Amino acid sequence: MKKPFLLLVLVAFQFSFSQTETGSKQFWDKLKTYCGQSFEGKITAGATADDPFSGKKLVMHVRSCEENRIRIPFFVGDDKSRTWILTSHDNVITLKHDHRLEDGTPDKVTQYGGTSSNSGLSDIQFFPADQETCDLIAYASTNVWWITVDEKSFTYNLKRIGSDRVFSVSFDTTKPIKTPEAPWGWKQ
Repeated sequence: MKKPFLLLVLVAFQFSFSQTETGSKQFWDKLKTYCGQSFEGKITAGATADDPFSGKKLVMHVRSCEENRIRIPFFVGDDKSRTWILTSHDNVITLKHDHRLEDGTPDKVTQYGGTSSNSGLSDIQFFPADQETCDLIAYASTNVWWITVDEKSFTYNLKRIGSDRVFSVSFDTTKPIKTPEAPWGWKQ
């Protein structure tokens, strides 16, 4: 009599645990499945003729996956200055943009981004501009970034609230490509 009851309690505990896993945890776990892989992308919104991203090869490389930090260099042609840094703390994810000069030193405009206001969903996380961003880049104080992940893609997005500014780049995660060289500021 005790064994079936104990088994039932264990099954119920496992079920309740799996049902309470947050959207941010599921999102984080999905991102980690890309670790070590690189993907080519294309601009899906916001491209203009004078946009510095237009006509360039766009590559993301999920280069570093730690327990609470994922670093994703984003290359625009030969420009290897950008790395998206995602950190997770207490079921909330923060996105920062690490910009480096070619010699590896930090750019004067770096570490801007934002923190999710809640745990989000398993396939999308929003990052409204934080105070550091507002202090660094006043015009970006109304920025909202979001990242979506699904079975076929990773998409990075930006919308500047109150303006026409929107930008999206989508990466096909079904077709990994050759890993690029290290981004600026990284040792192999």
